[in-house]
Amino acid sequence: MINLTQRIGLAALLLSLSSCAVFAQKVPSDNRQAIKEADIKRDLYKLADDHFQGRVAGSLNELKASAWIAEQLRAMGLQPAGDDGTYFQFFHIQRTRVSETSRFVLGGKAFTYGPDVIALAPAIASVDAPLVYVGTGTPADMANVDVKGKAVAILFSGNPPGDLSFRRFMLSTMNKRAAELVKAGAVATIFISDDRAQAVYNWWSSAMEMGRYDLPGGPNTRVFSQAPLLWMPADKLPLVKQPNQQFTNVVNVESFSYPSVNIVAKLPGTDPKLRDENVLISTHQDHDGIRRAVAGDSIYNGADDNATGCAAALAIGRAFVQKPGKRSLLIVFHGAEERGLLGSRYFVEHPMVPKSSIVAVLNGEMMGRNNPDSAALLGSQLPHRNSIALVNDAMEANRADTKFKLDTLWDRPDHPEGWYFRSDHLPYARAGIPAICFTTLLHPDYHTPRDEPARIDYAKLTRMTRWMYLTAWRVANGATKPAVDVGFKLER
Repeated sequence: MINLTQRIGLAALLLSLSSCAVFAQKVPSDNRQAIKEADIKRDLYKLADDHFQGRVAGSLNELKASAWIAEQLRAMGLQPAGDDGTYFQFFHIQRTRVSETSRFVLGGKAFTYGPDVIALAPAIASVDAPLVYVGTGTPADMANVDVKGKAVAILFSGNPPGDLSFRRFMLSTMNKRAAELVKAGAVATIFISDDRAQAVYNWWSSAMEMGRYDLPGGPNTRVFSQAPLLWMPADKLPLVKQPNQQFTNVVNVESFSYPSVNIVAKLPGTDPKLRDENVLISTHQDHDGIRRAVAGDSIYNGADDNATGCAAALAIGRAFVQKPGKRSLLIVFHGAEERGLLGSRYFVEHPMVPKSSIVAVLNGEMMGRNNPDSAALLGSQLPHRNSIALVNDAMEANRADTKFKLDTLWDRPDHPEGWYFRSDHLPYARAGIPAICFTTLLHPDYHTPRDEPARIDYAKLTRMTRWMYLTAWRVANGATKPAVDVGFKLER
Protein backbone atom coordinates (compact mmCIF):
# COMPACT_ATOMS: atom_id res chain seq x y z
CA MET A 1 0.00 0.00 0.00
CA ILE A 2 1.35 3.44 -0.91
CA ASN A 3 1.18 6.36 1.49
CA LEU A 4 -0.30 9.82 0.88
CA THR A 5 3.00 11.34 -0.16
CA GLN A 6 3.51 8.56 -2.68
CA ARG A 7 -0.04 9.05 -3.98
CA ILE A 8 0.53 12.76 -4.50
CA GLY A 9 3.80 12.06 -6.27
CA LEU A 10 2.19 9.42 -8.49
CA ALA A 11 -0.69 11.73 -9.33
CA ALA A 12 1.74 14.47 -10.30
CA LEU A 13 3.67 12.02 -12.47
CA LEU A 14 0.50 10.83 -14.22
CA LEU A 15 -0.61 14.42 -14.79
CA SER A 16 2.79 15.22 -16.22
CA LEU A 17 2.71 12.21 -18.53
CA SER A 18 -0.85 13.07 -19.58
CA SER A 19 0.19 16.62 -20.40
CA CYS A 20 3.11 15.33 -22.44
CA ALA A 21 0.80 13.00 -24.35
CA VAL A 22 -1.61 15.82 -25.11
CA PHE A 23 1.27 18.04 -26.17
CA ALA A 24 2.64 15.28 -28.43
CA GLN A 25 -0.70 15.09 -30.24
CA LYS A 26 -1.00 18.85 -30.64
CA VAL A 27 -0.46 20.18 -34.15
CA PRO A 28 2.24 22.87 -34.22
CA SER A 29 1.36 26.38 -35.31
CA ASP A 30 0.85 26.63 -39.06
CA ASN A 31 1.73 29.11 -41.79
CA ARG A 32 -1.73 29.87 -43.16
CA GLN A 33 -0.89 33.56 -43.51
CA ALA A 34 1.38 32.61 -46.41
CA ILE A 35 -1.69 31.67 -48.50
CA LYS A 36 -2.23 34.97 -50.31
CA GLU A 37 -5.04 35.83 -52.71
CA ALA A 38 -2.75 38.00 -54.83
CA ASP A 39 -0.37 35.08 -55.45
CA ILE A 40 -3.22 32.74 -56.32
CA LYS A 41 -4.84 35.21 -58.70
CA ARG A 42 -1.53 35.96 -60.44
CA ASP A 43 -0.74 32.28 -61.00
CA LEU A 44 -4.24 31.45 -62.20
CA TYR A 45 -4.31 34.27 -64.73
CA LYS A 46 -0.95 33.10 -66.05
CA LEU A 47 -1.91 29.44 -66.41
CA ALA A 48 -5.37 30.10 -67.88
CA ASP A 49 -4.11 32.66 -70.39
CA ASP A 50 -4.59 32.20 -74.14
CA HIS A 51 -0.80 31.83 -74.35
CA PHE A 52 -1.10 28.17 -73.31
CA GLN A 53 -3.96 27.53 -75.77
CA GLY A 54 -6.04 25.49 -73.33
CA ARG A 55 -3.25 23.07 -72.24
CA VAL A 56 -4.71 20.01 -73.96
CA ALA A 57 -3.02 16.74 -72.97
CA GLY A 58 -0.26 15.52 -75.24
CA SER A 59 0.28 18.89 -76.90
CA LEU A 60 3.19 21.30 -76.89
CA ASN A 61 0.92 23.70 -75.03
CA GLU A 62 0.51 21.23 -72.16
CA LEU A 63 4.30 20.85 -72.10
CA LYS A 64 4.79 24.64 -72.11
CA ALA A 65 2.37 25.04 -69.21
CA SER A 66 4.09 22.19 -67.38
CA ALA A 67 7.48 23.83 -67.86
CA TRP A 68 6.08 27.06 -66.42
CA ILE A 69 4.73 25.19 -63.37
CA ALA A 70 8.07 23.44 -62.87
CA GLU A 71 9.85 26.79 -62.92
CA GLN A 72 7.54 28.07 -60.17
CA LEU A 73 8.31 24.99 -58.09
CA ARG A 74 12.04 25.47 -58.60
CA ALA A 75 11.87 29.16 -57.74
CA MET A 76 10.05 28.51 -54.46
CA GLY A 77 12.60 25.88 -53.40
CA LEU A 78 10.79 22.58 -53.91
CA GLN A 79 13.01 19.71 -55.00
CA PRO A 80 12.49 17.88 -58.32
CA ALA A 81 11.04 14.40 -57.80
CA GLY A 82 10.42 13.27 -61.37
CA ASP A 83 12.47 11.28 -63.85
CA ASP A 84 16.27 11.60 -63.87
CA GLY A 85 16.45 14.44 -61.37
CA THR A 86 13.86 16.59 -63.16
CA TYR A 87 10.37 17.74 -62.21
CA PHE A 88 8.86 15.69 -65.06
CA GLN A 89 7.46 12.18 -65.26
CA PHE A 90 6.62 11.48 -68.89
CA PHE A 91 4.13 8.83 -69.98
CA HIS A 92 2.40 7.84 -73.21
CA ILE A 93 -1.27 8.23 -73.94
CA GLN A 94 -3.00 6.21 -76.64
CA ARG A 95 -5.62 7.91 -78.80
CA THR A 96 -8.17 6.04 -80.89
CA ARG A 97 -10.39 7.99 -83.28
CA VAL A 98 -12.44 7.81 -86.47
CA SER A 99 -10.12 8.13 -89.45
CA GLU A 100 -10.50 10.79 -92.13
CA THR A 101 -10.84 7.94 -94.63
CA SER A 102 -14.30 7.11 -93.22
CA ARG A 103 -17.37 7.75 -95.39
CA PHE A 104 -20.92 8.79 -94.56
CA VAL A 105 -23.43 9.01 -97.42
CA LEU A 106 -27.14 9.69 -97.06
CA GLY A 107 -29.49 10.00 -100.00
CA GLY A 108 -26.52 10.11 -102.35
CA LYS A 109 -24.91 13.06 -100.52
CA ALA A 110 -21.57 12.70 -98.73
CA PHE A 111 -21.08 14.28 -95.30
CA THR A 112 -17.97 15.19 -93.32
CA TYR A 113 -17.26 13.76 -89.89
CA GLY A 114 -17.18 16.59 -87.38
CA PRO A 115 -19.24 19.47 -88.74
CA ASP A 116 -21.91 17.22 -90.31
CA VAL A 117 -21.92 14.04 -88.24
CA ILE A 118 -20.27 12.60 -85.12
CA ALA A 119 -19.58 8.96 -84.29
CA LEU A 120 -20.22 8.47 -80.58
CA ALA A 121 -17.78 5.56 -80.54
CA PRO A 122 -14.70 5.03 -82.75
CA ALA A 123 -15.73 1.55 -83.86
CA ILE A 124 -15.14 -0.14 -87.21
CA ALA A 125 -18.31 -0.45 -89.29
CA SER A 126 -19.50 -0.96 -92.83
CA VAL A 127 -23.22 -0.48 -93.44
CA ASP A 128 -25.31 -0.07 -96.58
CA ALA A 129 -29.01 -0.10 -95.68
CA PRO A 130 -32.31 1.71 -96.17
CA LEU A 131 -33.01 4.58 -93.76
CA VAL A 132 -36.19 4.84 -91.71
CA TYR A 133 -37.16 7.91 -89.68
CA VAL A 134 -39.09 7.19 -86.45
CA GLY A 135 -39.69 10.67 -85.00
CA THR A 136 -38.77 10.81 -81.32
CA GLY A 137 -39.11 7.06 -81.01
CA THR A 138 -42.21 6.99 -78.81
CA PRO A 139 -44.28 3.80 -78.77
CA ALA A 140 -46.71 5.51 -81.14
CA ASP A 141 -43.83 6.45 -83.48
CA MET A 142 -42.49 2.90 -83.41
CA ALA A 143 -45.81 1.19 -83.98
CA ASN A 144 -45.83 -0.79 -87.20
CA VAL A 145 -42.19 0.16 -87.97
CA ASP A 146 -39.89 -2.72 -88.84
CA VAL A 147 -36.32 -1.65 -88.00
CA LYS A 148 -34.70 -4.98 -88.84
CA GLY A 149 -31.89 -4.51 -91.35
CA LYS A 150 -32.41 -0.73 -91.44
CA ALA A 151 -30.57 2.38 -90.32
CA VAL A 152 -32.85 4.21 -87.88
CA ALA A 153 -32.96 8.01 -87.64
CA ILE A 154 -34.47 9.38 -84.44
CA LEU A 155 -35.03 12.94 -83.21
CA PHE A 156 -33.52 13.33 -79.75
CA SER A 157 -35.88 14.50 -77.02
CA GLY A 158 -36.16 14.40 -73.24
CA ASN A 159 -35.04 16.13 -70.06
CA PRO A 160 -32.63 14.92 -67.39
CA PRO A 161 -33.79 13.94 -63.92
CA GLY A 162 -32.63 15.82 -60.85
CA ASP A 163 -29.04 17.07 -60.86
CA LEU A 164 -27.91 15.15 -63.94
CA SER A 165 -26.44 17.47 -66.57
CA PHE A 166 -28.21 17.55 -69.91
CA ARG A 167 -25.05 16.48 -71.74
CA ARG A 168 -24.58 13.33 -69.67
CA PHE A 169 -28.29 12.57 -69.84
CA MET A 170 -28.27 12.99 -73.61
CA LEU A 171 -25.25 10.76 -74.22
CA SER A 172 -26.46 8.01 -71.89
CA THR A 173 -29.92 8.14 -73.48
CA MET A 174 -28.45 7.88 -76.97
CA ASN A 175 -26.41 4.83 -76.01
CA LYS A 176 -29.35 3.15 -74.30
CA ARG A 177 -31.80 3.77 -77.15
CA ALA A 178 -29.27 2.65 -79.75
CA ALA A 179 -28.68 -0.60 -77.88
CA GLU A 180 -32.43 -1.23 -77.82
CA LEU A 181 -32.74 -0.58 -81.55
CA VAL A 182 -29.78 -2.81 -82.41
CA LYS A 183 -31.31 -5.56 -80.28
CA ALA A 184 -34.47 -5.16 -82.37
CA GLY A 185 -32.43 -5.63 -85.55
CA ALA A 186 -31.33 -2.12 -86.57
CA VAL A 187 -27.92 -1.95 -88.27
CA ALA A 188 -27.22 1.71 -87.38
CA THR A 189 -28.70 4.54 -85.29
CA ILE A 190 -28.57 8.22 -86.23
CA PHE A 191 -29.74 10.78 -83.67
CA ILE A 192 -30.76 14.25 -84.85
CA SER A 193 -30.43 17.15 -82.40
CA ASP A 194 -33.47 18.95 -81.09
CA ASP A 195 -32.90 22.58 -80.07
CA ARG A 196 -31.43 21.74 -76.68
CA ALA A 197 -29.23 18.95 -78.00
CA GLN A 198 -28.03 21.27 -80.76
CA ALA A 199 -26.61 23.66 -78.17
CA VAL A 200 -24.51 20.78 -76.84
CA TYR A 201 -23.52 19.72 -80.36
CA ASN A 202 -22.20 23.21 -81.06
CA TRP A 203 -19.58 23.01 -78.32
CA TRP A 204 -19.20 19.30 -77.57
CA SER A 205 -18.96 17.76 -81.02
CA SER A 206 -15.31 18.73 -81.36
CA ALA A 207 -14.58 16.75 -78.19
CA MET A 208 -16.32 13.71 -79.66
CA GLU A 209 -14.21 14.07 -82.81
CA MET A 210 -11.09 13.58 -80.70
CA GLY A 211 -12.03 9.97 -79.97
CA ARG A 212 -11.01 7.90 -76.97
CA TYR A 213 -7.88 8.00 -74.82
CA ASP A 214 -6.17 5.60 -72.46
CA LEU A 215 -2.80 4.45 -71.25
CA PRO A 216 -1.24 1.98 -73.72
CA GLY A 217 -2.98 -1.36 -73.39
CA GLY A 218 -5.96 0.12 -71.55
CA PRO A 219 -9.57 -0.82 -72.34
CA ASN A 220 -10.20 2.32 -74.41
CA THR A 221 -7.40 1.40 -76.81
CA ARG A 222 -9.28 -1.62 -78.11
CA VAL A 223 -10.49 -1.35 -81.69
CA PHE A 224 -13.75 -3.20 -82.23
CA SER A 225 -16.69 -3.44 -84.59
CA GLN A 226 -20.25 -2.41 -83.75
CA ALA A 227 -23.35 -0.98 -85.36
CA PRO A 228 -22.70 2.74 -85.96
CA LEU A 229 -24.10 5.19 -83.41
CA LEU A 230 -24.12 8.62 -85.01
CA TRP A 231 -25.22 12.13 -84.08
CA MET A 232 -26.16 14.85 -86.56
CA PRO A 233 -26.99 18.55 -86.11
CA ALA A 234 -30.55 19.86 -86.17
CA ASP A 235 -30.33 21.27 -89.70
CA LYS A 236 -30.13 17.71 -91.08
CA LEU A 237 -33.63 16.85 -89.87
CA PRO A 238 -35.41 17.70 -93.16
CA LEU A 239 -32.99 15.42 -94.99
CA VAL A 240 -33.46 12.35 -92.79
CA LYS A 241 -37.25 12.74 -92.88
CA GLN A 242 -37.30 12.21 -96.63
CA PRO A 243 -38.60 8.72 -97.53
CA ASN A 244 -36.87 5.93 -99.43
CA GLN A 245 -33.28 6.96 -98.75
CA GLN A 246 -30.22 4.75 -98.68
CA PHE A 247 -27.68 5.04 -95.87
CA THR A 248 -24.03 4.13 -96.47
CA ASN A 249 -21.47 4.32 -93.70
CA VAL A 250 -17.89 3.06 -93.66
CA VAL A 251 -16.08 3.79 -90.40
CA ASN A 252 -12.32 3.32 -90.29
CA VAL A 253 -10.44 3.70 -87.02
CA GLU A 254 -6.86 4.77 -86.35
CA SER A 255 -4.85 4.62 -83.14
CA PHE A 256 -1.59 6.34 -82.18
CA SER A 257 0.32 7.45 -79.08
CA TYR A 258 2.12 10.57 -77.90
CA PRO A 259 3.52 11.84 -74.58
CA SER A 260 1.92 13.65 -71.69
CA VAL A 261 3.57 14.58 -68.41
CA ASN A 262 3.18 14.67 -64.65
CA ILE A 263 5.03 17.36 -62.70
CA VAL A 264 6.41 16.09 -59.39
CA ALA A 265 8.08 18.09 -56.61
CA LYS A 266 9.05 17.31 -53.03
CA LEU A 267 9.89 19.06 -49.77
CA PRO A 268 11.57 16.88 -47.12
CA GLY A 269 9.98 16.81 -43.69
CA THR A 270 11.74 17.92 -40.54
CA ASP A 271 11.23 14.83 -38.37
CA PRO A 272 13.88 12.12 -38.89
CA LYS A 273 11.33 9.42 -38.03
CA LEU A 274 8.48 10.79 -40.18
CA ARG A 275 10.21 12.38 -43.16
CA ASP A 276 10.07 9.14 -45.15
CA GLU A 277 6.27 9.48 -45.20
CA ASN A 278 4.66 11.75 -47.80
CA VAL A 279 1.55 13.92 -47.81
CA LEU A 280 0.59 14.20 -51.48
CA ILE A 281 -1.05 17.35 -52.86
CA SER A 282 -2.79 16.40 -56.11
CA THR A 283 -4.16 18.43 -59.01
CA HIS A 284 -4.08 18.44 -62.81
CA GLN A 285 -2.75 21.02 -65.26
CA ASP A 286 -4.40 19.96 -68.54
CA HIS A 287 -7.67 21.12 -70.04
CA ASP A 288 -9.44 20.98 -73.41
CA GLY A 289 -7.25 23.02 -75.76
CA ILE A 290 -8.71 24.51 -78.93
CA ARG A 291 -12.10 23.34 -80.13
CA ARG A 292 -14.93 24.54 -82.31
CA ALA A 293 -15.64 28.19 -81.48
CA VAL A 294 -18.54 29.17 -79.25
CA ALA A 295 -19.54 32.85 -79.48
CA GLY A 296 -16.30 33.49 -81.34
CA ASP A 297 -14.00 31.90 -78.74
CA SER A 298 -12.29 28.61 -79.56
CA ILE A 299 -9.78 28.44 -76.67
CA TYR A 300 -10.97 26.42 -73.68
CA ASN A 301 -8.75 27.95 -71.00
CA GLY A 302 -10.01 25.93 -68.03
CA ALA A 303 -9.68 28.60 -65.37
CA ASP A 304 -11.75 26.72 -62.81
CA ASP A 305 -10.96 23.35 -64.38
CA ASN A 306 -8.27 23.22 -63.26
CA ALA A 307 -6.07 26.29 -63.04
CA THR A 308 -7.70 26.81 -59.63
CA GLY A 309 -6.27 23.52 -58.37
CA CYS A 310 -2.84 24.37 -59.80
CA ALA A 311 -2.77 27.84 -58.24
CA ALA A 312 -3.82 26.31 -54.92
CA ALA A 313 -1.08 23.66 -55.09
CA LEU A 314 1.55 26.32 -55.80
CA ALA A 315 0.35 28.40 -52.85
CA ILE A 316 0.42 25.36 -50.56
CA GLY A 317 3.95 24.61 -51.74
CA ARG A 318 5.11 28.13 -50.85
CA ALA A 319 3.57 27.91 -47.39
CA PHE A 320 5.31 24.60 -46.69
CA VAL A 321 8.67 25.81 -47.99
CA GLN A 322 8.53 28.68 -45.51
CA LYS A 323 7.58 26.31 -42.70
CA PRO A 324 7.98 22.58 -43.44
CA GLY A 325 5.98 19.89 -41.70
CA LYS A 326 7.30 16.83 -39.93
CA ARG A 327 6.33 14.58 -42.82
CA SER A 328 7.50 15.29 -46.35
CA LEU A 329 5.32 17.11 -48.86
CA LEU A 330 4.87 15.69 -52.36
CA ILE A 331 3.06 17.76 -55.00
CA VAL A 332 1.90 16.09 -58.21
CA PHE A 333 0.36 18.02 -61.09
CA HIS A 334 -1.17 15.23 -63.16
CA GLY A 335 -1.28 15.32 -66.94
CA ALA A 336 -4.14 14.07 -69.10
CA GLU A 337 -6.78 14.10 -66.36
CA GLU A 338 -9.36 15.25 -68.88
CA ARG A 339 -8.58 12.23 -71.04
CA GLY A 340 -9.52 9.74 -68.30
CA LEU A 341 -7.36 10.38 -65.19
CA LEU A 342 -4.39 9.08 -67.16
CA GLY A 343 -1.65 10.93 -65.29
CA SER A 344 -2.83 9.86 -61.85
CA ARG A 345 -3.42 6.31 -63.03
CA TYR A 346 0.13 6.23 -64.38
CA PHE A 347 1.63 7.71 -61.22
CA VAL A 348 -0.12 5.13 -59.04
CA GLU A 349 1.29 2.39 -61.26
CA HIS A 350 4.76 4.03 -61.42
CA PRO A 351 5.13 6.15 -58.26
CA MET A 352 8.20 8.34 -57.88
CA VAL A 353 8.27 7.47 -54.15
CA PRO A 354 7.40 4.14 -52.54
CA LYS A 355 3.63 3.83 -52.76
CA SER A 356 3.51 2.72 -49.13
CA SER A 357 5.10 6.04 -48.12
CA ILE A 358 2.10 8.08 -49.34
CA VAL A 359 0.03 8.56 -46.19
CA ALA A 360 -2.70 10.75 -47.70
CA VAL A 361 -3.78 12.33 -50.98
CA LEU A 362 -5.46 15.75 -50.97
CA ASN A 363 -6.80 16.50 -54.43
CA GLY A 364 -7.86 19.96 -55.62
CA GLU A 365 -10.41 20.06 -58.46
CA MET A 366 -12.46 23.08 -59.58
CA MET A 367 -12.22 25.23 -56.47
CA GLY A 368 -13.35 28.72 -57.41
CA ARG A 369 -17.02 28.98 -58.37
CA ASN A 370 -20.60 28.84 -57.05
CA ASN A 371 -21.91 30.07 -53.68
CA PRO A 372 -19.12 31.81 -51.70
CA ASP A 373 -19.76 29.75 -48.57
CA SER A 374 -20.42 26.31 -50.06
CA ALA A 375 -17.97 23.54 -50.93
CA ALA A 376 -17.77 19.78 -51.10
CA LEU A 377 -15.36 17.17 -49.79
CA LEU A 378 -15.49 14.10 -51.99
CA GLY A 379 -14.57 10.94 -50.17
CA SER A 380 -16.19 12.06 -46.92
CA GLN A 381 -19.20 9.74 -47.07
CA LEU A 382 -19.66 6.02 -47.42
CA PRO A 383 -19.00 4.17 -49.63
CA HIS A 384 -16.53 6.77 -50.96
CA ARG A 385 -14.86 7.43 -47.62
CA ASN A 386 -11.72 5.35 -47.27
CA SER A 387 -10.22 7.05 -44.21
CA ILE A 388 -12.34 8.51 -41.44
CA ALA A 389 -9.14 9.81 -39.85
CA LEU A 390 -8.28 11.87 -42.94
CA VAL A 391 -11.86 13.13 -43.24
CA ASN A 392 -11.79 14.16 -39.58
CA ASP A 393 -8.61 16.16 -40.20
CA ALA A 394 -10.31 17.98 -43.08
CA MET A 395 -13.49 18.59 -41.10
CA GLU A 396 -11.55 19.96 -38.14
CA ALA A 397 -9.57 22.27 -40.44
CA ASN A 398 -12.83 23.57 -41.89
CA ARG A 399 -14.42 24.04 -38.46
CA ALA A 400 -11.37 25.84 -37.12
CA ASP A 401 -10.88 28.28 -39.98
CA THR A 402 -12.71 28.29 -43.31
CA LYS A 403 -16.18 27.27 -42.11
CA PHE A 404 -17.62 26.22 -45.46
CA LYS A 405 -21.11 24.78 -45.49
CA LEU A 406 -20.49 21.38 -47.04
CA ASP A 407 -22.64 20.07 -49.87
CA THR A 408 -22.92 16.34 -49.23
CA LEU A 409 -25.25 15.44 -52.11
CA TRP A 410 -22.51 15.23 -54.74
CA ASP A 411 -20.57 12.63 -52.76
CA ARG A 412 -23.50 10.25 -52.52
CA PRO A 413 -23.33 7.01 -54.52
CA ASP A 414 -26.72 7.72 -56.08
CA HIS A 415 -25.81 11.18 -57.40
CA PRO A 416 -26.35 11.01 -61.18
CA GLU A 417 -23.14 12.87 -62.07
CA GLY A 418 -20.90 10.32 -60.34
CA TRP A 419 -18.61 13.21 -59.42
CA TYR A 420 -16.47 11.17 -57.02
CA PHE A 421 -15.23 9.05 -59.92
CA ARG A 422 -14.12 11.94 -62.12
CA SER A 423 -10.92 13.34 -60.60
CA ASP A 424 -7.39 12.35 -59.69
CA HIS A 425 -7.97 11.18 -56.12
CA LEU A 426 -9.76 8.10 -57.48
CA PRO A 427 -6.75 5.99 -58.60
CA TYR A 428 -5.11 6.56 -55.21
CA ALA A 429 -8.24 5.54 -53.33
CA ARG A 430 -8.50 2.40 -55.46
CA ALA A 431 -4.88 1.66 -54.52
CA GLY A 432 -5.75 1.75 -50.81
CA ILE A 433 -4.30 5.20 -50.05
CA PRO A 434 -6.39 7.62 -47.95
CA ALA A 435 -7.74 10.17 -50.44
CA ILE A 436 -10.16 13.10 -50.51
CA CYS A 437 -11.03 15.81 -53.03
CA PHE A 438 -11.68 19.50 -52.33
CA THR A 439 -14.09 21.02 -54.86
CA THR A 440 -16.76 23.66 -55.38
CA LEU A 441 -18.55 21.50 -57.97
CA LEU A 442 -19.97 22.01 -61.45
CA HIS A 443 -21.32 25.19 -63.03
CA PRO A 444 -22.75 26.19 -66.44
CA ASP A 445 -19.32 27.21 -67.79
CA TYR A 446 -17.85 23.73 -67.22
CA HIS A 447 -15.88 22.63 -70.30
CA THR A 448 -16.81 25.70 -72.30
CA PRO A 449 -14.73 28.69 -73.47
CA ARG A 450 -16.53 30.72 -70.80
CA ASP A 451 -14.43 29.11 -68.04
CA GLU A 452 -12.20 32.17 -67.85
CA PRO A 453 -10.10 33.76 -65.06
CA ALA A 454 -12.45 36.73 -64.74
CA ARG A 455 -15.25 34.41 -63.58
CA ILE A 456 -13.34 32.99 -60.60
CA ASP A 457 -14.23 33.97 -57.04
CA TYR A 458 -10.69 34.59 -55.77
CA ALA A 459 -11.68 35.15 -52.15
CA LYS A 460 -13.40 31.77 -52.15
CA LEU A 461 -10.50 30.09 -53.95
CA THR A 462 -8.12 31.47 -51.33
CA ARG A 463 -10.30 30.03 -48.55
CA MET A 464 -10.44 26.68 -50.35
CA THR A 465 -6.66 26.72 -50.66
CA ARG A 466 -6.32 27.52 -46.97
CA TRP A 467 -8.66 24.64 -46.08
CA MET A 468 -6.63 22.25 -48.19
CA TYR A 469 -3.36 23.56 -46.70
CA LEU A 470 -4.57 23.29 -43.10
CA THR A 471 -5.69 19.71 -43.72
CA ALA A 472 -2.29 18.89 -45.20
CA TRP A 473 -0.60 20.57 -42.24
CA ARG A 474 -2.56 18.46 -39.76
CA VAL A 475 -1.65 15.27 -41.62
CA ALA A 476 1.99 16.30 -42.02
CA ASN A 477 2.37 16.88 -38.29
CA GLY A 478 0.04 14.30 -36.75
CA ALA A 479 1.48 11.73 -34.38
CA THR A 480 0.00 8.94 -36.48
CA LYS A 481 -0.76 8.72 -40.18
CA PRO A 482 -4.39 8.41 -41.34
CA ALA A 483 -5.51 4.80 -41.43
CA VAL A 484 -7.50 3.24 -44.26
CA ASP A 485 -10.98 2.23 -43.15
CA VAL A 486 -11.47 -1.50 -42.75
CA GLY A 487 -13.69 -2.93 -45.47
CA PHE A 488 -13.45 0.04 -47.84
CA LYS A 489 -15.07 -0.87 -51.15
CA LEU A 490 -16.39 1.46 -53.83
CA GLU A 491 -19.74 0.76 -55.44
CA ARG A 492 -18.11 0.51 -58.88
